[in-house]
Amino acid sequence: MANDASTVFDLVILGGGSGGYAAALRGAQLGLDVALIEKDKVGGTCLHRGCIPTKALLHAGEIADQARESEQFGVKATFEGIDVPAVHKYKDEVISGLYKGLQGLVASRKITYIEGEGRLSSPTSVDVNGQRIQGRHILLATGSVPKSLPGLEIDGNRIISSDHALVLDRVPQSAIVLGGGVIGVEFASAWKSFGTDVTIIEGLKHLAPLEDENSSKLLERAFRKRGIKFNLGTFFSKAEYTESGVKVTLADGKEFEAEVLLVAVGRGPVSAGLGYEEQGVAMDRGYVLVDEYMRTNVPTISAVGDLVPTLQLAHVGFAEGILVAERLAGLKAVPIDYDGVPRVTYCHPEVASVGITEAKAKEIYGADKVVALKYNLAGNGKSKILKTAGEIKLVQVKDGAVVGVHMVGDRMGEQVGEAQLIYNWEALPAEVAQLIHAHPTQSEALGEAHLALAGKPLHSHD
Repeated sequence: MANDASTVFDLVILGGGSGGYAAALRGAQLGLDVALIEKDKVGGTCLHRGCIPTKALLHAGEIADQARESEQFGVKATFEGIDVPAVHKYKDEVISGLYKGLQGLVASRKITYIEGEGRLSSPTSVDVNGQRIQGRHILLATGSVPKSLPGLEIDGNRIISSDHALVLDRVPQSAIVLGGGVIGVEFASAWKSFGTDVTIIEGLKHLAPLEDENSSKLLERAFRKRGIKFNLGTFFSKAEYTESGVKVTLADGKEFEAEVLLVAVGRGPVSAGLGYEEQGVAMDRGYVLVDEYMRTNVPTISAVGDLVPTLQLAHVGFAEGILVAERLAGLKAVPIDYDGVPRVTYCHPEVASVGITEAKAKEIYGADKVVALKYNLAGNGKSKILKTAGEIKLVQVKDGAVVGVHMVGDRMGEQVGEAQLIYNWEALPAEVAQLIHAHPTQSEALGEAHLALAGKPLHSHD
């Protein structure tokens, strides 16, 4: 390995996904000399195989549903079907535009971008393309890949991951989705809109199991109404090919058959064979362990994004990357409150939340110290116009701040920004109730919920 000691960067970043490129952009902005190493394309999973392409598919599905349901709004339209190549063209154009913009940003900040598969070779160096890149500090940001279960091989044919589902050349007639978390319910929702007969298998007792139980139940009700089937509370046992598709058997012996099986049981860290353990970096089940400032046990190495055991969200990666860059540049770094991070599942209807669940609040503060209020979107004019059903649920510490906002309904992801401010600024219901929300908007529903919680409901019953 040629040792290129002529340049020692302030920061060498291994991985150009959300966390890695955010650290590169912010670090360069603060005057650090930055090298960014990426084996594929800058932007990582989120831009190329995750957030952006899945939301494009979901929007295409929304358009299909609107065409089918147009007569509800007095508009005569016909739904002719899904043009799969055209959907992919639309999706890929969105990705391409964002990718070009990101490449331009990296170049404009004078970041040294190195394309190649890097490997940690010492606490202060990364080897890539036969060259040793030296850095005063190393940031590990190698991301994640789709996981499977023991004995279940993802072959890319009939048993597929989300990566395969994003480039599928057809709309499957039927699909089993193994996993009822974010990835599973989003693909189930998009496929249903495209015309697929979908069944979700989730071993836990609810869909979207990390959300407040009320949100999960509302989502399940909406999915039943849409004709999305699901089996809850029994774990997967095995999958096998049939003559025309796949058969899934559960632990209780129940069987399901479909054309394809999407394995959506989460994502695992990319860390094997990259030299982390050899350099003494503390690990747990493939994840790199860090403190609240994203520092590993090795003083010259930090880690961010899906590689560390925090929320696997692109915006969390951005925040973690920025935190590391600012810390290294000598600014005061503030640890991330992960409860205060907005979470959105972009299915139809959307599920959005920030803060803690009612169950968690009772665990922390005591059941007698927690107040929960539900505001039905049926009382919201804009939601009525959109013909969306759902609720906003507030969780409050008695006589204190709102500690959880949980929302289900179309476009609720667009309301989570205000919810984030309410939680993170520890707002009292009476303080939010004083704010005037535009009418008619869905954001009014948040205002109305806080009016009710403050004891002065307007468009809702006492």
